[in-house]
Amino acid sequence: MFSKFIALNPEVSIRINSNVIANYSKLKFSLFVIPFFLLIAIALFLYSQDAISVEGYIGVQKDLFYFINSNYAQFPQIIYNLTQIGDAMIFMSLLSIFILYAPKLWESLLSASIVSALLSSVLKKLFLIPRPAAVFEPDTFIIIGNKLVGHSSLPSGHSITFFTVLTVLLYAFMPKKISSKIIWHFFIISIGLLLVFTRVGVGAHYPLDTINGAIIGYISGLIGIFISRKYKIWEWVNQVKYYPVFIILLSVCAVVTLNKINDENLFIYYITLLSLIISIIKISYVYIKDIKK
Repeated sequence: MFSKFIALNPEVSIRINSNVIANYSKLKFSLFVIPFFLLIAIALFLYSQDAISVEGYIGVQKDLFYFINSNYAQFPQIIYNLTQIGDAMIFMSLLSIFILYAPKLWESLLSASIVSALLSSVLKKLFLIPRPAAVFEPDTFIIIGNKLVGHSSLPSGHSITFFTVLTVLLYAFMPKKISSKIIWHFFIISIGLLLVFTRVGVGAHYPLDTINGAIIGYISGLIGIFISRKYKIWEWVNQVKYYPVFIILLSVCAVVTLNKINDENLFIYYITLLSLIISIIKISYVYIKDIKK
């Protein structure tokens, strides 16, 4: 029974990975048009509202910030758990099983994660927007978790991570039927928006921080896919001889997650730990089986 659970069905893995490769091969650069159009539209909106300055940027969305924050904060435990998925280690740990079943997806994830990290770092230093807790009186809104007061609000790093990973997943498992594609797009975007607004719910970001972060994350995800499609930087992900690298990295993630459980004891961390344990066991089994041949 246990051996059946940890065994990898090569046919299933090949089929899933082949579908991912086929889906990625269909993507065109025209997909970048909409996100860049949205960024331009946001910039024009801010300009029309005389909100190009730091004070204007914060003021134009103040009421919306309070509205989202007060409504989301009615479910503090749910929101605080969900917002942790914006931690790249957590989100990618939850998807660690795809190292076996869809290595091409992971190739794109790795490239996209580097792109998103660079964009997040550069843009935060460029804009230097103060966090809500550094501007608004603490008794006027709800803060869940740590109080963040730095000048790194725009864009939201968690939101970038949310949509970077979701974009890679969106196109990896894109259905063939038009009707199914519409439903799939709606589902992923809805989940994404639900997640990014948790950053407003915990009092860490303004609404436009998260929207801009989502758009940048989408762009990062697309860039990651195109990089993995054109270059073979991460092709070793699909080679069993390199599985010990993942076993070590996932084990480190498991230790970090255990520390997080010890510190905050959130439900999402238990799910993450379970995902890591399953992945470590299955990857180890495949590796040991391979070296015994």
